[in-house]
Amino acid sequence: QLQLVESGGGLVQPGGSLRLSCVASSGPLYPFAIGWFRQAPGKEREEVSCISSSGGNTNHADSVKGRFTISRGNAKNTAWLQMNSLDAEDTAIYYCAPGIGRVCPSITTVNQWGKGTPVTVSS
Repeated sequence: QLQLVESGGGLVQPGGSLRLSCVASSGPLYPFAIGWFRQAPGKEREEVSCISSSGGNTNHADSVKGRFTISRGNAKNTAWLQMNSLDAEDTAIYYCAPGIGRVCPSITTVNQWGKGTPVTVSS
């Protein structure tokens, strides 16, 4: 499995923004689809967003639609998750993962998770 490293998390006030990064460390990002996931304290890990290998198609969970944007730069071997209008419900550890080729990853298909990057939304 392609190895990815997440970064960019931190403490932010409600209504604030953060941009998470996901860098491929063991090979090229392309042609893998890339997904972002999160796990809040005491809750199951959930899917947040996914982007196709070319970046032309994206999808987001209903809970983040209109607030989060996933993007990628294949030349930089990096994917990003721009998070706006953050609220306490977004507090979680955020993970990125590669798909099975061009197919978006799901919680059941990811073999190995990275360390993630923690996001805390609090005043």
